[in-house]
Amino acid sequence: MQLIPHQDSPRHIRLNEADNVAVIVNDGGVPAGARFEDGLVALEPIPQSHKVALADLATGQPVIRYGQVIGYALEPIARGSWVREAQLRMPSAPPLDSLPMADAVPAKLEPLQGYSFEGYRNADGSVGTRNILGITTTVQCVAGVLEHAVARIRSELLPRYPNVDDVVALTHSYGCGVAITAKDAYIPIRTVRNLARNPNLGGEALVIGLGCEKLQAEQVMHEDDASVDLSEPWLYRLQESSTGFGEMIEQIMALAETRLRKLDRRRRETVPASELILGMQCGGSDAFSGITANPALGFASDLLIRAGATVMFSEVTEVRDAIYMLTARAETPEVAQALVREMDWYDRYLARGAADRSANTTPGNKKGGLSNIVEKSLGSIVKSGSSAINGVLGPGERYNRKGLIYCATPASDFVCGTLQLAAGMNLHVFTTGRGTPYGLAMAPVVKVSTRTELAERWPDLIDIDAGRIAAGRASIEELGWELFHYYLDVASGRTRTWAERHRLHNDIVLFNPAPVT
Repeated sequence: MQLIPHQDSPRHIRLNEADNVAVIVNDGGVPAGARFEDGLVALEPIPQSHKVALADLATGQPVIRYGQVIGYALEPIARGSWVREAQLRMPSAPPLDSLPMADAVPAKLEPLQGYSFEGYRNADGSVGTRNILGITTTVQCVAGVLEHAVARIRSELLPRYPNVDDVVALTHSYGCGVAITAKDAYIPIRTVRNLARNPNLGGEALVIGLGCEKLQAEQVMHEDDASVDLSEPWLYRLQESSTGFGEMIEQIMALAETRLRKLDRRRRETVPASELILGMQCGGSDAFSGITANPALGFASDLLIRAGATVMFSEVTEVRDAIYMLTARAETPEVAQALVREMDWYDRYLARGAADRSANTTPGNKKGGLSNIVEKSLGSIVKSGSSAINGVLGPGERYNRKGLIYCATPASDFVCGTLQLAAGMNLHVFTTGRGTPYGLAMAPVVKVSTRTELAERWPDLIDIDAGRIAAGRASIEELGWELFHYYLDVASGRTRTWAERHRLHNDIVLFNPAPVT
């Protein structure tokens, strides 16, 4: 990465020697006539995070960033010009039938030993970073009653059980009015089931149903499942009430108190860092995402993999255009084929809605300098670091091995976060360039800004400022190590993220590609 070093001079970042565009670093951008240290002169004002042409580009010539083609010039672009989205033709998505398959598998990284955190060991062997009472639901009809009950549990019961961190309602919009036997209905069903098995709920989740819904409690909890405790009452159906609302609340509170007593007896214990299950996501991305925050996450991901942990990255439309770089890194041809399977499924899913992966980019992404989904994808996959990809999970599946795992999800922040929780995530990290107060109730969310300006403007929302990399005040390696230690501190409960302190919790949002009736 080439960075013009002076804080008060026009600065740009060129990531690869092959790149013919660079990204403007300066807060507020650069004015027309600004002269960079390498002799380049801006021909017009160029905003921060947007691209400047490093050479004259002819019509049809590839525009290169990250050493990869992000588009083709639709008109001549002069050296020193602002390279705008409208001047680029987006490349076609890489064909899935001719990808490199596990032919550039990275060598196994040297083990990293001696790191640990304080977590809650569960009966099935998993480890929670928080000790939460989860109350899941079978249908949206019960959400209002459960919300009332949770408010009373939190105010009346929770203070009696100081070792329990919180009580969380796992409400959702599924369960009835849906084609529950449709081809893709397995996705929301297994998501609801696996959310209740998240390690941060300690195997003690309760289920509240209505009684007449299509999704029955037995589909959420299975008797032979070691990850949940069904030895004591775990289910209440509102239609069992003979006296109405008041009885419903009292029954739910009684069920909850039994579980709170058990959860309150749990204590943190020292566990190896290998028990961490980190989910990575980005939202409100900008052109700095692939320069600062995501590379730092990638370095920290490699550290966790070396320590034996599980790290998940996701968002199908944000890896689709860079899939050739991932299938090559797959540990085995079978893992590579599983990546192709998930890309193909999602291509067909989008096509049913007369859309494609280009629908991903937002006005905020574009204002932040990302011209198209190709450029966004190349910056997104940097989160995955340099390790071999060890496994692939379909939407709603639960993790079944350690290592670097691709967890296939939509790119929607809330759907992705929900599916990573269902996969077993016990800690979440979220990078943002434009800014978002996103948070989750079931797992701590570490918020990393791509730019220092955002971190300074939102000091009580951003946990880690990765913009220091662009300013030359920290290296990717230094910030990666900082993140690694911060993850362990948050997992141990020694540090609470801003989202936790403010109780910023977005809704659980299921991915339901099946019909609604």
